[in-house]
Amino acid sequence: MAIVTQTPLNPGDSPLVREALSSVVSRETSATQTAAAAVSGSPDGGWPRPPKTRIIGVANQKGGVGKTTTSVNLAAALSMHGLRVLVVDLDPQGNASTALATEHRGDIPDVYQVLVDDLPLSEVVKAVPDMPGLYCAPATIDLAGAEIELVSLVAREARLRRALEAYTDVELDYIIIDCPPSLGLLTVNALVAANEVLIPIQCEYYALEGLGQLLRNVDLIKAHLNPTLGLSTILLTMYDGRTRLASQVADEVRSHFGEVVLKTVIPRSVRLSEAPSYGQSVMTYDPGSSGAMAYMDAAREIAIKGALL
Repeated sequence: MAIVTQTPLNPGDSPLVREALSSVVSRETSATQTAAAAVSGSPDGGWPRPPKTRIIGVANQKGGVGKTTTSVNLAAALSMHGLRVLVVDLDPQGNASTALATEHRGDIPDVYQVLVDDLPLSEVVKAVPDMPGLYCAPATIDLAGAEIELVSLVAREARLRRALEAYTDVELDYIIIDCPPSLGLLTVNALVAANEVLIPIQCEYYALEGLGQLLRNVDLIKAHLNPTLGLSTILLTMYDGRTRLASQVADEVRSHFGEVVLKTVIPRSVRLSEAPSYGQSVMTYDPGSSGAMAYMDAAREIAIKGALL
C-alpha cells in the first residue's frame, strides 16, 4: 500500500502541494474503476495528439531521482490512451528495458550499435508485450563503452538524432529518452536529439545540488548544437507528505521555475519499486496504487500541454 495515502497532509505543505496530494488521496477511493479503464486502454475523455512528434529527454545527473521510473510510467500511461510512444533506453544499466519486458542481454541488437556502428534504429526497436502503441529501443551493458568510443567519431553529439530522424517504421507521437546519471556524451546525444527536457527532482535537499550544472549544459547545447531544445517539464518525485523538507523543496522549485513544474507530484510508493521486478510498469502492475495514479495524472498534464505547443 502506498505511503502517502496513509498519512495526513502536513500543515506546513504549500497550497499547491496540498492540492496535488489531496487529489492523489481522493482518487484512491475510486481506484478500482479508474484502474480497469487504464489497463484496458480506454481513453478517459481522450488525450490529444501533439501536432508533431515530441522528443523528450529525461535527464538529471543525480542518480536515484526517478528518471527511469518516470520514463517508463509516463510512456505506459500515454500509450494506454492511444498515443504511440517509443522509449529509448540510453542508460547502460538497461533498467527501462527491464521494466518494459524488452530483452537486452547477450547479442541482442541495442542502442550501442545504433550509436557506434550506425545500425538502423528499426533493427533495434521492439514492441512492448501486451502494450499496444508502446515500443522500446533497449540498452545492454555494451553501452557503457560508448562514452569512450564516441569520442573519435564524426558528429559524435548528433548520432542519436540522425538515427531518430531516419526511423520511419512507426509514426510516433512521443519519443522518451531515458538518460544515464551523468552529463557525458550519452546525455549530450539525448539532449541534441530532443526538443524538450524533462527533469525529475527528488523532494530532498541534495536533489537541488547540481541542478544548476544541468541547466547550464542545456543552455550550452541549445546555443551550439540544438536551438530547438528547451526545458519543458519538471516533475517532483518521491514526495513524502510527512516531512516538512519535502514541501520546502517543492515550494522552492515551484517558486523558481513556475509553470514548468507539473502540478502533480509523485509520492513515495513501494509499488513503483516492485513493478520492474515483474517486467512491468506500475501502470499495469498495480494501476490502483497512488504511484500509478500520480503518473497517470502527470502524463495527462504533459499530453494536454503538448497539444498547446
